Parts: sequence; C-alpha cells; structure tokens
Amino acid sequence: MIQEDEQKYEPQAVRRTAEYAESSRASRGWWDRNADEYQMEHGTFLGDDRFVWGPEGLDEAEARLLGPAESLKDLPVLEIGAGAAQCSRWLAAQGARPVALDLSHRQLQHALRIGTGFPLVEADAGALPFADGSFGLVCSAYGAVPFVPDAVKVFREVRRVLRPGGRWVFSVTHPVRWAFPDEPGPEGLSVAASYFDRTPYVEQDEQGRAIYVEHHRTVGDWVRALVTGGFRLLDLVEPEWPEWNGQEWGGWSPLRGHLIPGTAIFVCEREEPGA
Repeated sequence: MIQEDEQKYEPQAVRRTAEYAESSRASRGWWDRNADEYQMEHGTFLGDDRFVWGPEGLDEAEARLLGPAESLKDLPVLEIGAGAAQCSRWLAAQGARPVALDLSHRQLQHALRIGTGFPLVEADAGALPFADGSFGLVCSAYGAVPFVPDAVKVFREVRRVLRPGGRWVFSVTHPVRWAFPDEPGPEGLSVAASYFDRTPYVEQDEQGRAIYVEHHRTVGDWVRALVTGGFRLLDLVEPEWPEWNGQEWGGWSPLRGHLIPGTAIFVCEREEPGA
C-alpha cells in the first residue's frame, strides 16, 4: 500500500513571473517527460508528414501561409519547436530542405523513430546555432514562442538567420483564450480572468521550481514584439473550427471553437532597413 508521503506530488498551478533560464529549463524537462504521451495521444491527428497549424486542423496544404507551393522547392527552411518533425517531413515532401529544431531531446527521438532525411537540431530558440541568412523561411506550429518570456529575443534570432525578404510564420494559442478557463465544455465559455493580465502561467513542484511555464501576450503585444524584432506583419489568421473536426484537445473543442478563436497564426516578412 502506498503511504501518503510516497504518493505522487501534484504540481501546483500559479501565476507568477518566470525568467528566461527558468522557463527554458522547465520547457525542456516538461517536453522530455511528456513527449511519449503527447505523441501517443495526438500522433494520429498530426500524422507523420502533415503540416497542421493547430487543434482546429488547418492544413498548410490548403492554407498556403508559407507561400506558393513552387516557392518551397529547394528552399532551406527552419522549423522551430518541431516536436516529432511532422511539419518538416511535409516540407521535405514539397521539395524543401528543412532543418527541424527542438529544445526537447525526447521529442527529437520521436522524430528519429518516425524517420527523417533532414537534420535534427537540439537547441533553444533564443540562441539559434546557425549562421546569418541561413534560411529562406522559418516556421513554427505552436512551438517555442509561447514558452519564452522574451519574444523579441527569439524574433531577432529568427530575423538573423533569415535571408532578406524571408518569411516567418508561427501559430500560438489565441490570446483571447487566456481570459477563459482552459476547459472544453460550457465551463470554458465564461470569462474568468483579465485578458490584460500578462502574468505567466506556471506549474511548480513541491520546492516551488517551475516544471511548466507559458507566457501570455495580447494581440497588440505580439504585433509590437514582431515590429521590434524586425518584421512586417503580412497577415493574422484566426482559423474557424471546421465541421469535420469533432475532437477535443485540451481546452480546444467544437463547442468552444465555433464561438471563440483558439489559434492565432502570424504571417510575417523580414523587414529591411529603408523599406
């Protein structure tokens, strides 16, 4: 019989500050611990070689937010927060030359398990290990940027490794969701917090150490960070929930998806001086 003091500690959810080093350490540990469960639970929906922008199921094959299909051929592409590299695998099938980067070693092991014909890199998005102008396109589907306190730092790194005129496209939880409970049912439809409260969401262990951190920004915050980071915003896409998608994914569900946006996709271009 398990004694009370031997029972697994349930992380405490709080709202508090979390600096870059703590956030990065928490993210690496959380994804290493949870990669197996994540891929088992969501692998079928994500596929092995699909590029899905979020739980709504918007597919890049239809959306074409990265640019025309012909523009991807032979294009060096960096995927940030690649997980098991499903998106990079799709890019490779279009003739692109992807590099899949993730902070989590275990996530990249799943990429190897599925199979790759392109480089996998374990690194932090705030310190990209590539030369200036290495890529013609950088993309991320729910990867890295929601988990760092300094988005401008990441955006400047992305701009650095992009060629002039290169595109940066990424998706995150829609900022309006932060005002609602993270529940897929009716309880997730009533405002419970201020949209303007930027205090990070933190799960911490019994010693108060962060084991999961997510940072909230308003829509305006994201736009200002992009401009400061050296980008021009071309489009902001808010996918509607499609009728075919009946799945629940955490706080995402058909009920909520038909009423409030769940994902924001920022389509950006590297700003050039004097442009």
